[in-house]
Order: sequence, then structure tokens, then C-alpha cells
Amino acid sequence: MSKEKKNNQIIDESKYSMGTHLIYGKYKTDKWDYAHHVTAPISSSTTFRLDSVERGAQGFSQFANTKIFGEGQPIFIYDRLGEPNKDMLEENIAYVEKGEMAVSFASGMGAISAILGILTKSGDEIITHNTLYGCTLSLLSNWYPRYNIKWNPVDLNNPDNIYSMLTENTKVIYFETPANPNLEIIDIAKVREIVDKINSQRNPESRINIVIDNTFATPYCQRPIELGADFVVHSLTKGIGGFGTDMGGIVIGRKEYQDMLQLYRKDFGAVLNPKSAWSILTYGLPTLPIRMKKQIETAAKIAEFLNTHPKVEFVNYPGLKNFKHYELAKKQMVDFEGNFAPGSLIYFVVKGASPLESKNNGIKLMDYAAEHAYTMTLAVSLGHTRTLIEHPASMTHSVVPPEQLADRGIDAGGIRIAVGLENADDIIQDLENSLKVI
Repeated sequence: MSKEKKNNQIIDESKYSMGTHLIYGKYKTDKWDYAHHVTAPISSSTTFRLDSVERGAQGFSQFANTKIFGEGQPIFIYDRLGEPNKDMLEENIAYVEKGEMAVSFASGMGAISAILGILTKSGDEIITHNTLYGCTLSLLSNWYPRYNIKWNPVDLNNPDNIYSMLTENTKVIYFETPANPNLEIIDIAKVREIVDKINSQRNPESRINIVIDNTFATPYCQRPIELGADFVVHSLTKGIGGFGTDMGGIVIGRKEYQDMLQLYRKDFGAVLNPKSAWSILTYGLPTLPIRMKKQIETAAKIAEFLNTHPKVEFVNYPGLKNFKHYELAKKQMVDFEGNFAPGSLIYFVVKGASPLESKNNGIKLMDYAAEHAYTMTLAVSLGHTRTLIEHPASMTHSVVPPEQLADRGIDAGGIRIAVGLENADDIIQDLENSLKVI
């Protein structure tokens, strides 16, 4: 950030920590002059008054046309084109994720659909890790075939597997790290190295872009653009929003793609609600570091408890030394001060003599927790102030036979815990009681 003038003083923002930047953002922004407000005002209007026909024409001409008109103060016309709260939120998240720009959307899936939508066309192909969020799987398997866009899933735990799916039509490498729900971690730098080798043999129009869903980690724990990603996507509904009250999504990346993303948002209509943008800007981002520190501390204690429990087959948590991706996690998942930040998600598998028995044991645990646990809520989503727990095999992947779940990176008895802000001992007490019913 640049030096800003406040109360006739020059502020050198570069001297302050990222945690402080998340609270203050920019003292002065071209998106809205709010020098006399301690907190940014909330915009409640879907349409904006224009002083003249000429100003309206200028606003329409400038929209999504920064190559010609640059980054001057925007002329707001209609919420779907742009609005102050969204613009300020985008400004701040682009900075924290170390991207050149950001464009917000109504949901995480809106953001994912947008970035894949502008990077591919009919006849193109996308390579992904074989374990993905369920709705992303649905987008790629149910909808993209209609547009003749081919989806090629592969195990990216070994990034060299990219070559097994690579064709001249490959335009995107897409993955989550940590992955949902099993927390597998993909080596971003290695993927970058492979893609650079491939792109060196291609013309600019055929280059491959790396897109990473960073929702599980949040920018507090990991910033993929610094590690080699071209684009990052988030569900703002989760850790960044932080309170389970507002939906949203965002794409962060290179400046040259900002106009196209804004046009995609305008035409497909996945526009972030201004009140949600304001809430995330005012409450979510400023509290991200303090919430994540508490959740990481609690998650580490819970993971250690589960790691030695006789009814638990194994635990995946990036902070456990026996986690298969532990060394890679230490390299990639680092907070703003350079400390290891393994995140707030835990994945563990309850034992069973067969996949079916393991699945049934998971169901028993979940049903007991839903009725008796005070600190664990049976619910989807994550990044909430409350601890949320779910069993993918009987919920999001319930239609998949138990013996076929492993093909999708899901264990029949796998349980995902999204740690909240409760006392760690209270959560462990509820987990211990729930495990007794197996």
C-alpha cells in the first residue's frame, strides 16, 4: 500500500502488520470518500443518481474497460455493475492475497463458475485433483459437458500426474489445498514448475492457468499467489466471513482479467449483496487473525486427542507430525508473521471391519452428536464461530456406494470437523462421548 494522508499527516502504511491492515484497509479509497467515517458506510441503493446523460454515457463506457480508461474513480450506475462496499472489499482482499485485483460474487460457486468460465471455451479441457468440493464436482461433471468442456480428474498428490491428462486443449489446472474434505495438500510450487515448462512451449493464447480454491486455509494460513497460483478463489461465506451470516465469493488474480470477470458477473448476475459485502468488510476481515489463532490452537488439541483414540483409524490434520503432508504443510501454510498455520479443519476416520461398517459407525457418531453434543453442530459449511461437524459418506456423498467412496478421496467413516471458537476441552468432551456409542 502507498502512503496516505490522514488528518494532514502522511501515513506510511507499509510499516504496519497485515493484521492491522485487515482492520483499517485503505484510509482513502477511490471507491468511496469516507474520510469522516470511522467505519465505512453501508450502501442501500441498487441504482445511483446521475448528474447528466453525458455522465451516464461515460459510466457505461468506463465499465469493465480499464485498458482504455484506467483505474480512475468509478461512476456508479447500477449495483450489478459496481457498488462501493463490494469495491472496497475487493480492494482489501486483493491486497491480503497478494493479487493485482479481485472481483466479488454472490457465492463461492459464483466465483468458481466465473473464473473457469472466462478461462475456458468449448473444446477446452480442465485438469483437477480427484478430490473436490461436491458442488464443484457437479459443475464440472453435470454442466460443462453441455458446453463441450472436458473435465479430467487425477491424483495431484503427485503433480507429475498432470502429464497423464495433458492435451493441447488443457487450459486450466484446478485444485483445493487443503482439499475438501480429506485435507490432502497439493504442492503448489511443483505444479507451478510443471505448468511453466508446458507454457514455455505454447503461445500466449494457449497457456495454462493455475486456479486454487483457498477457502479451507484462508489468506491467514496460506497465500497461493505467492506460491505460484495464477488465480485464487474463496467462498467468503466460510472463514473470511467468519460468522455464518453472509454468503459471498471472490476471485483474486492478474489485472488483465478484471474486466472480463466484471463482465461475467454483470451478464450472469452472481452479484454480491452490498449488505453482505459491508458485513464481511466490517466484521469478517478485521477479526480473521484473532479468530484463526484461536481456532488453530483448539484444532491442534482436538487432533492430538483423536490421534490416540482407539476407535479412530487415522486423523488428517496439517499440524500433526504423523500427517502424510506435514512437511509440505509447514512449507505452504504460513501466517502473516511466518509461523506455521495448519488451519481449523480436521478430518478423521472411525474404525470398521468393512467400508459399510465404518460408514454405519460414522452415522451413529453423527446422530448421537446431533442430539447430545452442546459444542458440535451437525451442519455443512465451515469457518463459523460454532464447531460444525459432518459425515460426507452419509451426507454430501450419500448416493455413492461405500466401496466406491475411496475413488473420490472419501473414506466411508470419514468425519470432518470445522473448529469454532469454543473451549477445546468442551469440544473434546463431546467428541469423547460421541465416540462411546460406536
